[in-house]
Amino acid sequence: MKKTIIAIILVLGTISAFAQDGRSIYNKYSDSKNVSAVYISPAMFRLIGKIPDMDAGNGDVNLTPIISSLSGLYIISSENKDVNAKMGKDVEKFLNSGTYELLMEAKDEGEKVTIFTKGSEKTVTGFVLFSDEGDEMTFICLDGNMDRESLENLIAGQSK
Repeated sequence: MKKTIIAIILVLGTISAFAQDGRSIYNKYSDSKNVSAVYISPAMFRLIGKIPDMDAGNGDVNLTPIISSLSGLYIISSENKDVNAKMGKDVEKFLNSGTYELLMEAKDEGEKVTIFTKGSEKTVTGFVLFSDEGDEMTFICLDGNMDRESLENLIAGQSK
């Protein structure tokens, strides 16, 4: 009996130790009051990927390969102080799980924007933008197999 109880405790401990992912954060907060939520499915990305080449503003980055390589997009924007406090902790736990690395951080007058990625030198399998503007918090998570160079060029071009 003791062995069974210990095994159950170990299994439950292991399950709770798994880091959350973008989908679980989305699911947890998407129905909350004063929260806007958007999910785009892999099917929509496949459909968009069939559109002829789309260029970012300056034409240096073709968006089509990035879009067609995505498998999920989760966006949460909250003006709910209770949700913001909880979501901030969950996102921090998610990003500190060891698989994400900081790509960029910007701070300005109490606002903070961070961008994290995970993957290899050539491919990004996860992208997270987290913005804390005091009263409003935004979490954007992209999953897929994106070309790192194209994604970084897009980010660099948009931040100019």
